[in-house]
Amino acid sequence: MDVSALISQYGYAALLVGSMAEGETITLLGGVAAHQGLLRFPLVVLMVALGGMAGDQLLYWLGRRYGAGLLNRFPRYQDKITATQKLIARHPLLFVPGCRFMYGFRIIGPLLIGASHVPPGVFLPLNIIGALVWATLFTTLGYLGGEVIAPWLHAFDQHLKHWIWLALAVGCVALLRYGFKRSQRNKKPQD
Repeated sequence: MDVSALISQYGYAALLVGSMAEGETITLLGGVAAHQGLLRFPLVVLMVALGGMAGDQLLYWLGRRYGAGLLNRFPRYQDKITATQKLIARHPLLFVPGCRFMYGFRIIGPLLIGASHVPPGVFLPLNIIGALVWATLFTTLGYLGGEVIAPWLHAFDQHLKHWIWLALAVGCVALLRYGFKRSQRNKKPQD
């Protein structure tokens, strides 16, 4: 099956699941796929925003339910955790949507927010806004990146079959050489 057909068929589902866990890379790739015409830009933004929002919502609820117990397992970082929770309490309107843009806070941020007891009625709309802004920004960056790498991808696609056949030929020669050497070692008389 063709890679383009796979992306067109399963791309949206992959974006939804991938953006729950990882985020930026999958979103950028979704933007590139939209630029190539394999996926539709608005649907890429929507799937990525939904995945990012759902992942953060799950982490928020885990933080609300188990946050104190989880955070107490890291006594070495208690000063930083306490400082971050104070920052969350003072500026939830900035921290909730902003944590998805902070390096190192993509996973721990929603857990800390939940453990800080930010009310669900505050977290949910801010999470939605943050997810939409984040998805739009990174999908757009991927789309613009697709403009830059499109000529390279076209050339790569045209030469891909040749490279695959070359790799298979080299692999076969290496396998035959290994088999030949092994049979020669087994034929040597033992002293």
